[in-house]
Amino acid sequence: MSPAIELDLQTPELSFLSSGGARVARTIHPSGLRILTEEVPGAHSTSLGFWIAVGSRDEDDVAYGSTHFLEHLLFKGTSTRSALDIAIAFDSVGGEHNALTAKEHTCYYAKVQDSDVNMAIDVLADMIADSVIDPHEFEVERQVILEELAMADDDPSDVAHERIAELVLGEHALGRPIGGNPETIKASERSSVVAHYETYYRPHELVVTAAGALKHADIVTRVLAALERSGWDLSGATEPAARRPVEGVALPETPRSRVITRPLEQAVVALALPGLRATDERRHVMSVLTSCLGGGMSSRLFQEIREKRGLAYSVYAFASSYADAGMFGMAAGTSPGNAKLVAELLRDELVAVADKSITEDERLRTIGNLSGSSALALESMETRMMRLGRSELTTGEYVDREEGLARLGRVTTEDVQSLALDLVKSPMSAVVVGAVKD
Repeated sequence: MSPAIELDLQTPELSFLSSGGARVARTIHPSGLRILTEEVPGAHSTSLGFWIAVGSRDEDDVAYGSTHFLEHLLFKGTSTRSALDIAIAFDSVGGEHNALTAKEHTCYYAKVQDSDVNMAIDVLADMIADSVIDPHEFEVERQVILEELAMADDDPSDVAHERIAELVLGEHALGRPIGGNPETIKASERSSVVAHYETYYRPHELVVTAAGALKHADIVTRVLAALERSGWDLSGATEPAARRPVEGVALPETPRSRVITRPLEQAVVALALPGLRATDERRHVMSVLTSCLGGGMSSRLFQEIREKRGLAYSVYAFASSYADAGMFGMAAGTSPGNAKLVAELLRDELVAVADKSITEDERLRTIGNLSGSSALALESMETRMMRLGRSELTTGEYVDREEGLARLGRVTTEDVQSLALDLVKSPMSAVVVGAVKD
C-alpha cells in the first residue's frame, strides 16, 4: 500500500489492504453517513463505534456540559428499548458497551463476539437515532453526573489536569472541562440537551467504524437498515460534515500558575505549555520526545526524579492534540515540601533536551518502546476501531502500522531537539494541588 491513504470526503468507496493482511474499506452513503471497517484475519470478535464529531468544545455557554449529559442519556432508552433492555442485550452475550465524550467527538462503542455483531449494530443505532431523553431520566442522570464530577474533584490528579488545561488553553473552549461543572449541570435544561441532540445527531454527522471478524458489505447493509428502522430518513443526498479547520488559534502568551490548597498527603505538580495540532507533521517527533522524557521506567523524568532522588512515585510526560491547538506537559506526585523542587526538575529536563537533545541510544530505545507498544495495542480490535474513527474525523488519512513505524524510525535526535526548542519558547504554566500555600 502507499505510505498513507487519504480519506477525502468525495470518494464514495475506498478499499485497500493494510499491514498484516487486514482489509480496510470505507463507504460514504448519499445521506452523508460514513462507514469504515477493518476486516482482520483470524479475529473472532468485533468492535463497533458510532461517532459524532461533536465534543465539549462545540457547546455554547447555555449548553455547557450538554455533550457529556447527552452521552449518559442515550443509554436511558429509546421508543422500543428501555435502559434495562439495552443493558441486557449486551450482558446476555458477554459483550461490552460504553461511551466516551471528548473535546472534539463523542463515541458510543461495543465489543462482541462475531455472532452478535448484528445485535450490537441494532442497539447502538437505536440509541443514536431514537433516544427519547425521558424527562424523569433526565433528572436522575443529572444527579449521576453531579456524583461523577464530585468523584473527579476528589482526585487531585484529575483536578491538576483540568486546571492546567484551563491555564494553557485559556479562554478557548478546549480549555473547559468536558463534563461541565456542578453549576452548569444544575442549571442545564432538558430543552437545551434535546436541541443539541436534534442539531448534531444526523446522518451526515455520523461515522460508524468496525474492526474484527466482519465483511464490509454486511456491516453497511445492517447499519443502514438499523438506522432506518429507528426512524432516520436516509433517502436524501447530503455531503458528509466537513472536518474541523486546522489553522492554529491564539493561546495565552504569558505563563500562568495556580495553587489549589487541599489537605492531602501528596501534592500533584503539573507543568504544561502549548503543543502540536493533531495534523502537525511533527506528531511522531512529539511521541518520541514525550516517551523519552516521561514514558517509562527508563525515561529521563523517572530516572532523575524517582530513581535518583526518590521524590515521587508517579512521574510522567503527556501530550494532547486537537484540530487547531495542542498541549504538552509533565506531572508528578510528591510531598508538599518538595513541590517546588520537583517543578524545577520537570522544567529542567525539558530544557536539557532543548539544549543538547537526546542521545542516539535514547532515540533507539524510545522508538523500540513505541514500536512494541503499538504492536501490542493493535492486538485489540477496539484499538483498531478507534484508529479508524480518529483517522476519519481528525487527520483525514489512514496510517497503518508499517507506515507509522517508518515515520517513527525517521525521527532524528536533531528533530527532537528542534521540537523541544520550539516548546520551551512558549509560556510554561504550572498547577499544584495539595497542602501547598505558595
